[in-house]
Amino acid sequence: MSDVAPETPTEAGNAKPYSVSELAFALKRTLEDAYGFVRLRGEISKVTHHANGHVYLTLKDERAAIDGVVWKGQVRGLGIRPEQGLEVIVTGKITSYPAGSRYQIIIETMEAAGVGALLAQLERLKARLSAEGLFAPERKKPLPAMPRVVGVITSPTGAVIRDILHRIRDRWPCHVIVWPVVVQGDQAATQVAAAIRGFEALAPGGAIPRPDVLIVARGGGSVEDLWAFNDEALARTVAACAIPLISAVGHETDTTLIDFVSDRRAPTPTAAAEIATPVLAELKAAVSDLGARMHRCGGRAVEDRRGRVQAAGRALTRVEDMVELAAQRFNIVSGRLAAGLARNAAVHERDLVRVSARFSPQLLQRPQAVQRQRLDGVAARLQPGVSRGLERASERLAALSKLYTAVDPDRPLQRGFARVQRADGSLVVAGASLAPGETVSIKFGDNITRDAVIDGAAAETLPPKSARPRPKAGPPAQGDLF
Repeated sequence: MSDVAPETPTEAGNAKPYSVSELAFALKRTLEDAYGFVRLRGEISKVTHHANGHVYLTLKDERAAIDGVVWKGQVRGLGIRPEQGLEVIVTGKITSYPAGSRYQIIIETMEAAGVGALLAQLERLKARLSAEGLFAPERKKPLPAMPRVVGVITSPTGAVIRDILHRIRDRWPCHVIVWPVVVQGDQAATQVAAAIRGFEALAPGGAIPRPDVLIVARGGGSVEDLWAFNDEALARTVAACAIPLISAVGHETDTTLIDFVSDRRAPTPTAAAEIATPVLAELKAAVSDLGARMHRCGGRAVEDRRGRVQAAGRALTRVEDMVELAAQRFNIVSGRLAAGLARNAAVHERDLVRVSARFSPQLLQRPQAVQRQRLDGVAARLQPGVSRGLERASERLAALSKLYTAVDPDRPLQRGFARVQRADGSLVVAGASLAPGETVSIKFGDNITRDAVIDGAAAETLPPKSARPRPKAGPPAQGDLF
């Protein structure tokens, strides 16, 4: 119900005046309450894609027009791209723009009004992409002759995937990776594009092998059913795909936008499997045929070379003729060889007899006698010096022996002394250095060692000299060898 009540003529003089803003916003609330949800059909004109993401447009028919706006958050959810001349059906709410005193529709959803409008939009998009060069034959990549891995993007349910797998298994058994997607509806284009980018992101030699060729497949359907494959973003993703891609959407008479940007179009999904893979049996037959041809060609080449060699050999001298002359010369020379050797041996024998007559034992005995006389003279001169050297060495050896005997640490033990050593092998030279309870070893003159434990406390001081007992008279004390 409107917030502005009509005034009667009698109350006009006493009516409270409204401000422009009050009236404008009251009308805005009235429109929104009365037309909070409307479904409107019309032709788009004056489309403006604002930099902030909003889309402003005008919907019109043959007699009227209404402004519309699509907020940024709703643009991505639209089923189609707003373009001038496109007939659409939109839903939204009617509101007013107070600053301009005009009403407008806030569009929430948009769909094409008919097949004719969809095809018109598709033709404009095709013309734009063709102008950008996405349909050019020179940019299409060649398909691999013998793929190791085939990637298939299609619905995991239905006959399409079964036909493709069955055809590949019969023709060229290889690794097939299926990326499941929906192939109809608003999410189809987004999922197919994501699958293509996912296959591209696989690293060669990784845990999941990177496909050598991709197949985008779907069964037949109406224009609306196949409309997801006319999406511009999907077409650009297919065009930018680094992996060769085969489009197999619909039947032979169906055509979608990705058929023009893909590297190869197949009329049916089964035909796509045939295009992507060779026939293994045909390749084996071709290899066998090539092998047989190679053997035949090799045999003909050998026979040709043999014939040429034989023809060239007829112009050469026979081997027997060439050997006979050399054999004759050999026989003549070998017949004279024995007599020549005998004469040579006789000549050397005469020379040996002539030379040996001059040899006698005196020739060797005279140099030996001379050398013996020289050695006798040298020995006679060296004998006194050697004798004196031996005498001096003997004297030094005797002196060292006496010194060793004097400094022998075991010699005093033979006279009743004993040697005391600690457990670590060090020699004890003072009794005060021993601690009570310390273990020592005592070695005697008979070369026997006994262990002992120190008992009692060490004397801190010696008694006065006057208190010391006087030693008894006896034989003189023995001197210290050390």
